[in-house]
Amino acid sequence: MNPLKQFSVPFTGLKLGSHQFEYELDDTFFNAFKYSLIKSGNLKVNLELEKQETMLLLKFKVIGTVNLDCDKCLSEFPLPINLYERQIVKFAGDDLESDDDEIISLSRKETAIDISGPLYEMINVAVPYIKNCEQAGKECDQEMIDRLEQLSIDKQAEENEQSSDPRWEALNKLKK
Repeated sequence: MNPLKQFSVPFTGLKLGSHQFEYELDDTFFNAFKYSLIKSGNLKVNLELEKQETMLLLKFKVIGTVNLDCDKCLSEFPLPINLYERQIVKFAGDDLESDDDEIISLSRKETAIDISGPLYEMINVAVPYIKNCEQAGKECDQEMIDRLEQLSIDKQAEENEQSSDPRWEALNKLKK
């Protein structure tokens, strides 16, 4: 069964005006996407769909936490997410391309819109490029940092031993 099937919003039977939808995002949602930065989380999504004659206006409110791995100490930490985004869906004839990221073009023959992709993108864009425990108000795992520093020092010492080429040493003596 497709875990993203529930995110297909049928709009053809809806009357003009505003309609509310609620979704819960958990690990199954994030695992449905290959190479996801986020592997687990618990988010609530409130979607307000405003149906108009020629377009749909989607207003997303996403609140909850996602679990990320710290780039510094590699431990997992929860990061709070609080998003308010809007997406415009316009109905087009043949030209389904749009230069604007905020506008999605749908064929007039479509009966539903899949919001899983835009939701996934919104949440991933909200995740900071450099992720560390301080963003969640925690201290990094000092034991892991010490271990990583020790491994780094050992590797540098090993590389320095290997890079002692007698030709370079002779050149360095001439330089002095």
